[in-house]
Amino acid sequence: MNDFPEKRRKPSKKLRVCTEEKMEKIVHREVERQRRQDMASLYASLRSLLPLEFIQGKRSTSDQVNEAVNYIKYLQGNIKEMSSKRDDLMLLSGRSFGSSNEQGWNEISNRVVIRPCLVGVEIVFSVLQTPFSSVLQVLRRHGLCVVSCSSSNVNDRLIHTLQAEVNNSALVNVADLKDTLTLMK
Repeated sequence: MNDFPEKRRKPSKKLRVCTEEKMEKIVHREVERQRRQDMASLYASLRSLLPLEFIQGKRSTSDQVNEAVNYIKYLQGNIKEMSSKRDDLMLLSGRSFGSSNEQGWNEISNRVVIRPCLVGVEIVFSVLQTPFSSVLQVLRRHGLCVVSCSSSNVNDRLIHTLQAEVNNSALVNVADLKDTLTLMK
């Protein structure tokens, strides 16, 4: 029998510090692993939202983000173009956007908007009493060849949107064309 009480050994300070450092590393590694998983999930989600023409083949993450930026710019351009067309249609229909009264321009006047487009010019117009064939004759006299045409009925006004090819842009006087179409009877 031992008269001396048995001493318990306390872990050394060095061992405790080493264990704390290991725990911090383990926690840091786990946090970093979780962050990488979250980022991979977000990139996959981003890629799934892009149309196929913006994601072709296997690409790096930075390429995916770059294509997402390009797609957002493409959509912003579409929004701007659609807003412009909407504003033109509202103008042609005699109302301003957001206005509740329908009084505007003289109800017997023609309304015309001409702007450049890929093939030449785009002409948006509303003619009340002029036959459409007369409008086409005026365009031909001005050296324009109609490529496409669509018509809409807005507030009881027929609105035509024409895209016309211009063979020689120097020969087309847009201001004169607009005046001619506006004053037609």
